[in-house]
Amino acid sequence: MNMQAARFHRTGPPEVLQIEEVPTPAPGPGHVLVRVEAAGVNYADVVRRRGDFYPVPTPLPHISGAEVIGRIEAVGEGVDAAMRGKRVLGGCDGGAYAEYVSLPARGVYEVPEDIDAADAVALFVQGLTAALTLKESGALQPGGSVFVEGAAGGVGSLALQLARLYGAGVVVAGAGSEAKLAFARQLGADAAVDYMRPGWAAEVRQATGGRGVDVALEMTGGDTLLECLDALAPGGRMVVFGAASGTLPAVPVDKLMARGAGVQAFFLGAYLARRPVIEHLLAELFGWLREGKLLVHVGGRYPLAKAAEAHRAIESRATTGKLVVLP
Repeated sequence: MNMQAARFHRTGPPEVLQIEEVPTPAPGPGHVLVRVEAAGVNYADVVRRRGDFYPVPTPLPHISGAEVIGRIEAVGEGVDAAMRGKRVLGGCDGGAYAEYVSLPARGVYEVPEDIDAADAVALFVQGLTAALTLKESGALQPGGSVFVEGAAGGVGSLALQLARLYGAGVVVAGAGSEAKLAFARQLGADAAVDYMRPGWAAEVRQATGGRGVDVALEMTGGDTLLECLDALAPGGRMVVFGAASGTLPAVPVDKLMARGAGVQAFFLGAYLARRPVIEHLLAELFGWLREGKLLVHVGGRYPLAKAAEAHRAIESRATTGKLVVLP
């Protein structure tokens, strides 16, 4: 049996992402076959398609997509047959932009039926990234101050809200347009700065009474990363979880020493093996979603045939919230 999938045979612009008929994967030992309801679109998908730096290799041809929600249709050897029919979330090293995907059974998480597919998939890669960069990598303490780059995007829009739920005292948003700054304020940011303008770190310090922030979530790289160091408070920590600019500069240690500050790199894949941590965080995120304390903003739903358009949209930097592909 064959299926439709969006994959690329060479790195390059969005046009290299083509809809093709490929064999439906069979679930091997320890795996489950999931019929896809929705696949999340993440900037990491763009990075891998373009051939920019990514922490793990991208063998070609490659089916895009690293997060998916769907229903288990078949199980492989060694997997409990009772898993068949369950609605689950999971991550993969590519393969999500498709009608079916094979996932390790130990890496899927059951999703309540009342949770919208797009909301659920947003809370996997992007929700977990927002939570873990704040709580684990950033070690945010109650009353601490936070700066969030890309605050209108999938991770950023959730991080703004989670920072408040985790007890942050001051939350400063960074975005690249007035519309996005307004959106960030609507989500509860105490202040919002245009981090595309030179000298923006001074505005972050001003928003914190001249002190700077205790935690800065940095996903742009390049000169923006270097300026973000100037926004840190004494003893502050910058968590680097992306490089949207395509470059990661060398970090000047003298700037860190002057503030007694630190830089922590974050990669979600390193956390996914910690199943109890992930289960706890997902349950917490689903609970806040139900209670109306956490808003997932879905900025675009694209049919599989228009996956390349989803990539163009996210690269345009004009989108807000989460983008999803629907097979």
